[in-house]
Amino acid sequence: MPTILDIFNQDAFSAASLTGNISMVPNAYGRINELGLFAAEPVPTTSVIVIIENGVLNLLPTRPRGGPASLGTRGKQKPASFVVPHIPHEDSVLATDVQNMLALATGGGAGLETVLGFVNRKLITMRRKHAITLENLRMGAMKGVIRDSDGSVLLDLFAAFGVTEKVVDFALGTASTDVVGKCQDVTGYMEDNLLGETMTGVHALASPEWFRKFVTHASVKEAYKYYASAPNPLRQDVRKGFEFGGITFEEYRGSASFMQEDGTASVPQRFIPAGDVRFFPLGTTDTFTNYWAPPDFWGEVNQAPASADAEVFVAPLEPKKFGKGMDIHTESNPLPLVKRPALLVRGTTSN
Repeated sequence: MPTILDIFNQDAFSAASLTGNISMVPNAYGRINELGLFAAEPVPTTSVIVIIENGVLNLLPTRPRGGPASLGTRGKQKPASFVVPHIPHEDSVLATDVQNMLALATGGGAGLETVLGFVNRKLITMRRKHAITLENLRMGAMKGVIRDSDGSVLLDLFAAFGVTEKVVDFALGTASTDVVGKCQDVTGYMEDNLLGETMTGVHALASPEWFRKFVTHASVKEAYKYYASAPNPLRQDVRKGFEFGGITFEEYRGSASFMQEDGTASVPQRFIPAGDVRFFPLGTTDTFTNYWAPPDFWGEVNQAPASADAEVFVAPLEPKKFGKGMDIHTESNPLPLVKRPALLVRGTTSN
């Protein structure tokens, strides 16, 4: 028994080392992560306050030289506080898990698995669960309503910022629909609601059902009928993205299940429901922010986490009774926030 406990007292099993190891595993899951929309901002608290300001823009009148200038008006400011979600996750490594197991060697030879090797593999699996959870939260922010794993609402951004969600019906079942005009409805609405923000383009993530109707619509097919360059929806698989009407469209199939109270997995839920498409701006400066709060550990109280390992933290390993193994605790504390939800547009098709 003392020998086993001494293994976990090595520096390689410290919280700092394990957090460093898990931080080296890239977050390979999720299109939202790949797009790099959310700027990371570590904070030392478990909530953030955002100042919502309705600026006043008006025309400035001319004045005679030497006369009094027109006076500026103050925008109305309203602070809003948002709680950062706390996402703990626990697993364990037992002696029976490692005993007699062969290591996954890449050089041809394979010896017996080490405790550290097994722990690291377990941490990789746990990190991937955090990664898909983060994708779900970020996709919720892109839709304006952040939901927990069971579908319950954590934060309604539209309600918090006093914004009504913009919905555009593309009516893709009607051959005469002006799809370019519908795209201009989306981009024009965003441009009108920048309110001091900038953007370089508009991107759309579409459910497979909506995307298929879109690329087979008569006006889309006609637009690419004599278009020689790729990608061309008449000749190539354009699900990874193509431009039409000033918007880049791509198919999005992200989905995940969650563990229910009885220990069974739920039916996988799509992050974008069937028949929907979500539009959002690219190239903004201060619209998409991912706040990272400190973990629930003594040594991290009131300290903003380092950007390099803010996504997932690992607690010191906790020995089980009689030295049978170790419990592993990881946690993530992310709040993806869209500070201008008026720039988020939902697209549908009523036929």
